[in-house]
Amino acid sequence: LNISNAFEIIGEIKNAGAVFVGEYSPEPLGDYLAGPNHVLPTSGTARFFSPLSVTDFIKKMNILYYSKDSLREVKEDVITLANSEGLTAHANSIKVRF
Repeated sequence: LNISNAFEIIGEIKNAGAVFVGEYSPEPLGDYLAGPNHVLPTSGTARFFSPLSVTDFIKKMNILYYSKDSLREVKEDVITLANSEGLTAHANSIKVRF
């Protein structure tokens, strides 16, 4: 972004893997030395992906716990959603608990 008011408009940029600002911030600087990763989203994927980072190598896991009373409160909604998707086994996995 080699324009005189780059810092004024940089906040308007919403979809970019990296923004190299000014005459003395060429792209190879980001590739080799300055820190931003060389692996950037391409072909418009910056709309929903970020550049490769250390967080891409961190394994994550979701943990879900419902008590019987909690499940009872939402069971009909879950059954309705499962049936609307044609996933009767999902619906039945709720029903058999009550």
